[in-house]
Amino acid sequence: MMPENTRPPIFIYTDGASSGNPGPGGYGVILKCNGFEKEISGGFALTTNNRMELLAVITGLEAVKWKNADITVISDSSYVVKSVQEGWLFNWEKKGFAKAKNADLWIRFLKIYRQHRVRFQWIKGHAGHPENERCDSLAVAAGAGAVAAGKRLPEDTGYPGGR
Repeated sequence: MMPENTRPPIFIYTDGASSGNPGPGGYGVILKCNGFEKEISGGFALTTNNRMELLAVITGLEAVKWKNADITVISDSSYVVKSVQEGWLFNWEKKGFAKAKNADLWIRFLKIYRQHRVRFQWIKGHAGHPENERCDSLAVAAGAGAVAAGKRLPEDTGYPGGR
């Protein structure tokens, strides 16, 4: 393993999708680092777009094998990007996530987020950005595949979109 101070930056491209809100949905992730690329996707029969957007980021961060990585997350999700950049998430955390939607996923996010140096970059969705378009295709395909399997997020509380 490389020493921490010589590791290259990691770029994580993400997208989430759902057909209906709630409805079948999925997420797509592309990790890029030092000329290498990895794609990850998953789908669920009943979920929401915001849950899939957030799960895409979580899955990408959880795929990083070393601690304290320099990571840029590129996402078209205003919900995810603004929640972190504008501090909404940290206010929800201070209040014990009372009334916060998707608290289960935000708690999971914070655990992995705090293990790295993460920056967010918002991009416009469906605007021809190659990695974003690929992530969208991965997410849509994963959601469609999950319908037949009846797959649900294990963290779901019973409400179709989580909490």
